Amino acid sequence: MNDADTTASAPELAWRKSSYSGAEGGQCVEVAVRPGTVYVRDSKDMTGPRLSLAPEGWATFVEFTAQK
Repeated sequence: MNDADTTASAPELAWRKSSYSGAEGGQCVEVAVRPGTVYVRDSKDMTGPRLSLAPEGWATFVEFTAQK
């Protein structure tokens, strides 16, 4: 995992929220993909910190959560 990115350090990103997220809010994350990096942020704090992960790290995370 890379250090958390601030809003100013990444170019304009197209964020996507999980289809499992309801319209009422709750605990949601959003992801945006750029070549070589997957960004993750809290959907309730869009200007807050972002995590940046290598695609392999993101794939490992998704695989792990799918098992739960």
